[in-house]
Amino acid sequence: MAYSVSHKAEHLIGSEIIRLAGEVNQKIKEGHTIYNLTIGDFDPHLFPIPNALKDAIIDAYNQHQTNYPPADGMLELRKAIATFIREKQGLDYAADEYLVAGGGRPLIYAIYQTLLDSNDKVVYPVPSWNNNHYCHLSDAQKIEIETLPQNGFLPTADELKPYLADATLIALCSPLNPTGTMFRKEQLLPICELVLAENKLRAQSGKKPLYVLYDQIYWMLTMKGVAHTDPVSLMQEMKPYTIFVDGISKSLAATGVRVGWSFGPSTVISKMKSILGHIGAWAPKAEQVAVSQFLQNHSALSQFIDHLKNKVEIRFSGIYNGIKQLQAKGYPVDIIAPEGAIYLTAQFALQGLTTPAGQSIQTTEDITAYLLNEAQLAVVPFTAFGVAKGTNWYRISIGTLKEEDVPQLLVKLENALAQLHK
Repeated sequence: MAYSVSHKAEHLIGSEIIRLAGEVNQKIKEGHTIYNLTIGDFDPHLFPIPNALKDAIIDAYNQHQTNYPPADGMLELRKAIATFIREKQGLDYAADEYLVAGGGRPLIYAIYQTLLDSNDKVVYPVPSWNNNHYCHLSDAQKIEIETLPQNGFLPTADELKPYLADATLIALCSPLNPTGTMFRKEQLLPICELVLAENKLRAQSGKKPLYVLYDQIYWMLTMKGVAHTDPVSLMQEMKPYTIFVDGISKSLAATGVRVGWSFGPSTVISKMKSILGHIGAWAPKAEQVAVSQFLQNHSALSQFIDHLKNKVEIRFSGIYNGIKQLQAKGYPVDIIAPEGAIYLTAQFALQGLTTPAGQSIQTTEDITAYLLNEAQLAVVPFTAFGVAKGTNWYRISIGTLKEEDVPQLLVKLENALAQLHK
């Protein structure tokens, strides 16, 4: 078959989330009221960025901070991030072990491009965000580990172990997009032990190491009683093999400000810098100046994080308790207790039920359409995150949800569920 574009471009899969968002937006244009809980973003009217950060960005533009920044990020910002991470996480990295870019996406792409040769294998759990696309763009082979709800949809060491001898990269995320669940020490520690054991063998053979990409972009948005953990904090021996992805997009509700950072072994970070330097994926200079100042404003930062977590928790609590009440009434729904990020994991086990119009619900697409059309509820099925067709598990994102809309949303959901019959 002849292509008008490259084979890679021709076979790149589009985002199911964007496709679903298009359907939702069309319904809204037609006058429907939709609770759009699809996009992993914040409504800035409900979740504005910190005032001090906004003012600092404006000041930086007024001071003409509009030329090229350094390819690895401004030194002042990298020093501020290093201090922040050292104080908050206890991770000790030098400024030259950090790389700043325009959000987390180019950093993840750079990690893939830096570590992977053609046909190298990447192991990652499903559901997870975008790893399949990064594998495609890097000509890597994907090894998807389908995870279980009883483990919070996080991979276990036993699930990963059979695939690590042939892998180059393990891609992990905590808090996890799409589930909002988090690794506990007892889950992550055995994975680290496997990585170290594998790399001990590889050191003897001269084989390329097995690395861990650890995406912690949501780590500051953790709920009460749940602590964030990471490979290097658990085992210092993991430091040469772990590359972190982080930034302000989620913790400061600043998805459009585009300041992210990666840190890890200097040999890897320096090559990532070269790749992104050619792409030009740096964060805008004014935003870098502002973030550098804001990370050193400990009072404003702490107050904002506490305020943001409180707003997230209110929405989490309303949705979680509401769906649990529906489950107690006998409806075929379930939900996992929220732990972090801005996501809830809910199950709508509607397969085999019949709608008022006489349609039998059989597929994931049927469930999604019924929730959208009858409950005015737009949520994302886990098929958008790599899970096989037929799943009835969904991501609920609360970043655009008004607090006062939660009760009515649950009423409409119950009314829709009450109309179904066997």
